[in-house]
Amino acid sequence: MLPCMCGNFRRTSRALTQFYEAALRPLGLRATQLTILQVLSRTGELSQGQLGEMLAMDSTSLTRTLAIMRRQAWIAERRGKDRRERRLRLSSAGEAKLRRAQPVWDNVQSRLRRKLGQQAWNDLLQLTHQVTSLVTKKGDSL
Repeated sequence: MLPCMCGNFRRTSRALTQFYEAALRPLGLRATQLTILQVLSRTGELSQGQLGEMLAMDSTSLTRTLAIMRRQAWIAERRGKDRRERRLRLSSAGEAKLRRAQPVWDNVQSRLRRKLGQQAWNDLLQLTHQVTSLVTKKGDSL
């Protein structure tokens, strides 16, 4: 175990990403792209800034990922009221990609949940949400 909370979360994140991406690779999909498709499917249209906040993702990485997804025609974009604002939504190609990926994602989730056990699974989901909320609160310091 690493002595640093950040180091441990990053190590776990890399390992989980590799686990999910191995399953998603035949679909030509990365874990980050799948997460964005899932968020847009659940929320409908939202701004790039809102998406970045929801994912705790920096603007540069998000912009780069969205550019790839636009080229694949998985997301649609329009300008908001403010010309600088980008409004994003899932395109029909994105919906189709998500439908194809869903059974693969479900399988990976089930395998991991089985190995961890339901209680540990639930505890980890709650803990990761709690830590993310704690460190991303605006105007609040630890």
